[in-house]
Amino acid sequence: MYGIRQYLIPLLVGVMLASCGGDAPTTDNSNNQSGSPSTPVTESPGGSSDTKDTTTTPDKTQTPNPEGDKAADTGTDKNSITLDIYQVDSQCEKLVPNKVAVSTENSVNAAVGKVLDQVSDRDLELAGYRVDVDTGSAMATVDLRLSPDSRRRFLSLSTCEQLALFGSLRKTLTDNSQFNISDVRFTEQGQEIEF
Repeated sequence: MYGIRQYLIPLLVGVMLASCGGDAPTTDNSNNQSGSPSTPVTESPGGSSDTKDTTTTPDKTQTPNPEGDKAADTGTDKNSITLDIYQVDSQCEKLVPNKVAVSTENSVNAAVGKVLDQVSDRDLELAGYRVDVDTGSAMATVDLRLSPDSRRRFLSLSTCEQLALFGSLRKTLTDNSQFNISDVRFTEQGQEIEF
């Protein structure tokens, strides 16, 4: 019981702080259309971004919907949309949605950033992440990078922590219909994360 409390309390505090407000992670990506090269952006927990000089194939793009994201009917301005960002409940049994407004530009990256803000843990330190969406297969790849100083690794996460991190990311990306994502795979520096 103590082991669960050790991780659940910081998680809940982080969720409460994240729900009080805050900015979406910043990215340098523009709203690329299919056929144009994209520059994946790596988000660091501090909000800064590192741009990697790579080009994706024509059927991959950072934003999955070529028609652009539509603002939800919740009174948001035309530069933002409301998404369901999922987080684990207090019993660590299911994922519950939380409505969050994010910028329409790079909304997939912003959604991933919001989820990662909610599940941040001082023992599992992320150095950054990158999201690529293959519009042909509707598959998103979330590439996570651990900080060299991280005390924990992805394989050492408990079932509850895996649900909080990977389950929340998967459900957030697949259940927001404007993303047109049907499946999510997770990698660590390009290598598939398997449990």
